Amino acid sequence: MISEHAPAKINLALHLRRRRADGYHDLESIFAFTDFGDTLSGEVADGLSLALDGPTAAAADVGDDNLVLRAARALAAAAGIATGARLHLHKRIPVAAGLGGGSADAAAALRLLNRLWGLDWPLERLAALAGPLGADVPVCVFSQTRFGAGRGDDLAPWPHDVAGTPVLLVNPRVAVATGPVFAGWDQIDHGGITADAPLRDLRNDMTAAAVALQPVIADVLAALAAGGEASLVRMSGSGATCLALYPDVAARDAAAARLAGSDWWLCPTRII
Repeated sequence: MISEHAPAKINLALHLRRRRADGYHDLESIFAFTDFGDTLSGEVADGLSLALDGPTAAAADVGDDNLVLRAARALAAAAGIATGARLHLHKRIPVAAGLGGGSADAAAALRLLNRLWGLDWPLERLAALAGPLGADVPVCVFSQTRFGAGRGDDLAPWPHDVAGTPVLLVNPRVAVATGPVFAGWDQIDHGGITADAPLRDLRNDMTAAAVALQPVIADVLAALAAGGEASLVRMSGSGATCLALYPDVAARDAAAARLAGSDWWLCPTRII
């Protein structure tokens, strides 16, 4: 049996530009990935199966429409593979949390099965296959800091190295569906992302709509900013998880200790 890490995705910035005719939105984002994530394991089998466990497994979809199984079927069809796999997913990433858990798991399935089935496809080929599975799946295939445009799957390197940056993830234990957040966007294009702009001057344009649905998100953002240790405080994706970046591990851990008395989900980690 082999294993593959499925790193949680965070958005250091997320600018919405316009709603497209196909129902998606043109956006610009800076994607990054963390040490924290799920773990997918697998071994060759006659059929295709998936078992789940872990702290957030109960909230995940375990049916045939699970993104891991959809990714596995897509890769098998594209590669002409008749071999199956017995897959096991240990879920840690909160569901509907703005951390791309399902997308990360699907991407991990593509990477794992690429090895298990001996395909040796480059990541670029896997990412091209990943597009129909969801807008975030291609960037999750790479699991490296990237600038994304279009639906978020038009990817380019980000010129600034943020690897190793300590980050604290905080979720107030509420789920936020992406669709209603997009629907609540004010439809105003406030401008795109430029590589020379400081992160603190960028935005997440989904924040106001997410806060309208779950006001506790504003409390999380305020609590993260209140200590003054963070260099950046922002909501990730469509929420409800918020993130704070810190200059060092000590500052991150001090912030985590300060929030430890809350009922919120806390995860000290770092950008990979």
